[in-house]
Amino acid sequence: MKSTLLPVILSVLILFSCSQEKELFVNEKPDETRFTKITLIEKLDEPMEIEVLKDGRILFIERKGKVRMFEPETGLAKDIGFIPVFAESEDGLLGLAKDPDFESNKWIYLYYSPKGDVSINRLSRFTLMDDILDMGSEIIMLEIPHFRGCCHSGGSIEFDSKGNLFLSLGDDTTPFESDNYNPIDERSGRPENVDAQRSSSNSNDLRGGILRITPQPDGSYTIPKGNLFPEGTPNTRPEIYVMGNRNPFRISVDPKNGFLYWGEVGPDAQFDSLQRGPRGYDEVNQAKEAGYFGWPYFIGDNKRYWYYDFEKKESQFEFDPEAPVNNSPNNTGLKTLPPAKPAMIWYPYAESEDFPLVRSGGRNAMAGPVFYHDLFPKTEVKFPKYYHGKLFIYDWMRNWIFTVTFDDNGDFVSMEEFMPSTEFDKPMDMQFGPDGSLYILEYGTYWSAQNDDSGIYKIEFNPGNRKPTAKASVDRNQGAAPLTVQFSSEGSSDLDGDELGFDWDFYGDGSIISKERNPSFTFEKKGEFQTKLTVKDKEGAFHQVLIPIVIGNEPPEISIDLDGNRSFYWGNPSIKYKVHVMDKEDGSLDDDGIQPSEVMVTWDFLKEGFDKIEASEGHQIVENTTQLIGQNLVLKSGCNACHGVDNASVGPSYKEVALKYENDTDAVDYLIQKVINGGGGIWSERLMPSHAHLDKEDISLMVDYIFSLSPNANLYAKNRIPLEGQLKLDQHVDQGLYLMTASYKDKGADEAKAILRRHELGLRHPKVLAVEADYFQGTAKVSNQGSTLIKFTENRSYMGFKGIDLKHIEKIIFSIDPNKVSGWFEIRMDSPDGPIIGKTAVLGMENRPQNAEGRWFEIAVPLNAQDQVSDLFILFQTETGVDIWNSFLMNTIYFDNKK
Repeated sequence: MKSTLLPVILSVLILFSCSQEKELFVNEKPDETRFTKITLIEKLDEPMEIEVLKDGRILFIERKGKVRMFEPETGLAKDIGFIPVFAESEDGLLGLAKDPDFESNKWIYLYYSPKGDVSINRLSRFTLMDDILDMGSEIIMLEIPHFRGCCHSGGSIEFDSKGNLFLSLGDDTTPFESDNYNPIDERSGRPENVDAQRSSSNSNDLRGGILRITPQPDGSYTIPKGNLFPEGTPNTRPEIYVMGNRNPFRISVDPKNGFLYWGEVGPDAQFDSLQRGPRGYDEVNQAKEAGYFGWPYFIGDNKRYWYYDFEKKESQFEFDPEAPVNNSPNNTGLKTLPPAKPAMIWYPYAESEDFPLVRSGGRNAMAGPVFYHDLFPKTEVKFPKYYHGKLFIYDWMRNWIFTVTFDDNGDFVSMEEFMPSTEFDKPMDMQFGPDGSLYILEYGTYWSAQNDDSGIYKIEFNPGNRKPTAKASVDRNQGAAPLTVQFSSEGSSDLDGDELGFDWDFYGDGSIISKERNPSFTFEKKGEFQTKLTVKDKEGAFHQVLIPIVIGNEPPEISIDLDGNRSFYWGNPSIKYKVHVMDKEDGSLDDDGIQPSEVMVTWDFLKEGFDKIEASEGHQIVENTTQLIGQNLVLKSGCNACHGVDNASVGPSYKEVALKYENDTDAVDYLIQKVINGGGGIWSERLMPSHAHLDKEDISLMVDYIFSLSPNANLYAKNRIPLEGQLKLDQHVDQGLYLMTASYKDKGADEAKAILRRHELGLRHPKVLAVEADYFQGTAKVSNQGSTLIKFTENRSYMGFKGIDLKHIEKIIFSIDPNKVSGWFEIRMDSPDGPIIGKTAVLGMENRPQNAEGRWFEIAVPLNAQDQVSDLFILFQTETGVDIWNSFLMNTIYFDNKK
């Protein structure tokens, strides 16, 4: 009996264990660390679309005409064909799809702009023979008239599960003749591409629509049932499934229910217009059945445009989404159109009130695949059930990916960002491979360029052991030989809690010299090295990081003498200063080894202060701290989507802008307004979007950074000051930061590269917000009437400030909103346990001063006289119970120089 029962029990336990394993990550969102982005191939030339084959190979196309095949065994891509294309503007080799029976028939479909004098775009079928594109096998299936020049070609190809081919086509219309509202210029004698009514809202024109056809073995096609217009309907094209599109650039079809999704690239109008209609929006659309989606009469959730008479320059009426009518003389189709369907998701350049998660800035919406867990075999990398039935959408400009959740009817419920901490560089196409992992094609930073950061990547899911995260830092990474460097692995971790091993390869030559967590090493050799730290877990999973080390050149030393406090200013003083620079190899300012002209000293005033930027030594590419702030703001703003430092893209390079305007005294104000309002026509017809959501002072810093890229920037910098003199602090009213930056780039030594060093000194107003502190422990940030306040929520909770000059500071005054709890503040130097230099009671509500007006009153803490720079901590202690409900609020802290 026992021998029979035991196997049964074991079988039940095994089945139970397996069923439990299958249930992982069904309702619980997987942590981002369970996904790994793997580079397959990079440095592609304008890649457009991909097709992942069953054997793991990847077909992809490049806009200039190449058809290529990536081989995972070699990690290389080979050219398998070339289509001669017209590759100007938005044309070229645009779309790719493999036949549903590709494994047996080797057919692929390409959508392209054929080279030659005839202005058309073409859908053709080709055959691969021994993995080479057989040019003689081309069967032309469709040819679409196309106005070469501008704009909107579309070109995405997808198949549904029934063998129907979908092809997206742009409206073939310029946005630049209609102020980026709806292009409906009907005047005779005008170019044909100024009226989208001739295409998108023309039932007898394929452009501005998404077609659905059924390819046949002989290369012809039939029309499936359910398209927008039944075959034989006068003045219509039966191929049309969806019409009323502007530029449906990427489409996808749900493999189970057949729903069509696409990203609609919208117009550039920055603001709503009372005479023209709504501002521009990008859209993500869903078509459960054939339909009309409104362009150029409606946008977003059917926001209405006006009929605008371009001859009379007047608006006459708003279009009606329930009964749209196309009366354009350029319309060859039906006048009465189906009711317009609204977008599923829509968002403008500015922050969206309807979909706030999508952020702001440039936009280029695209639709990716819908994932179904049961359509893929069990593999170690397949996405989990959590994503079952979710749609992946992405934005080419904003570099994000979201997943969309639907209800049982297929209606939008919610969206959430996918891998928000992972960097994507212009995602261009994506699809799930046969193993259930996600393949992503990235276009790279610049338009119309062969980008180093373009490539094909694979996102794999890991439900089991996760590799550790390696972190490495040094106390210094440059200097003369011999150089002793203290290394640290602090921050290295393993999310599964595994014990970790550490391998240090200091010279980067493969030799493991230390296995300590935090070793010290003396470099005797001169040169540039990449120290490698490898962190391994107990199962052998590992992660590596590199630290550049340069031996042979000692960095310059810069200091600033200042007559007064080095943290704060009081009143409108005039302060003496002097800059000192010394370099082991070059000499110093005092011995003429360094010339004054080689040292850059600047003096700036920032009305709102700034968030201190930490840049690693040896990697600073600007000499002025305000320029570094401006550079950081440029990176955050998304401007690099259209501009490069040296490379022109959609717009000019930053250096071109700096050179064009360097002698224009009004250029700074002009460019600030240009960034705020947007516009075009200076460099090309393409418009720069408005950045009205950015702070004007931030934009000023961005413009200053751009001008700093001019070769003559340092000679004529408006904020440059001598190496010594008097500083006038007279630009503030009640707030603001004065910032001095001194920088010097040495001459290099012993074949080691030159080193730029920068020293900064900031003087700020003595009244600071508590929330601006650098350290917090046991505190909470509380929003209150538009302000963020600090609440001390436990005994020995504290806040602290880095590097405060205590010279001349007699007392600190806190602005407090009392509550039930009482206790005392201790002002400590260096650390929360450091020397006490001040102490005072914190009273509860019942003990508030009689002269206190309103809810707030001040507590002053006299300080013992100090003459040093130190971290400063404000420690709260109490002998009564304290929590988030009964504790007081702190708003401001004033560092007072008066007794």
